[in-house]
Amino acid sequence: MTVFALTSLAHQYVLYGVAGLICLVTFVALILAPALGAHGRIWEKTAAGFLAIFVLAILVGIGIGAGLLIVLHYPEISEFVNGK
Repeated sequence: MTVFALTSLAHQYVLYGVAGLICLVTFVALILAPALGAHGRIWEKTAAGFLAIFVLAILVGIGIGAGLLIVLHYPEISEFVNGK
């Protein structure tokens, strides 16, 4: 039944989900795991985990902000690129 539910999704949404999952796995493997493994005490691991999640939130916020700026100013960007 769930296989048929996935067929109604557009392929773009599946690709976005896969890309998001790859980004999350990369974040955990390259940032969160080394940050937690570098410390021994539980409060140090907690602080490192919090700071890593904070960095992730900031990066997501920057990405959303840049995307919104591009969407809002797309006509001006298009005119600048096309040389009009």
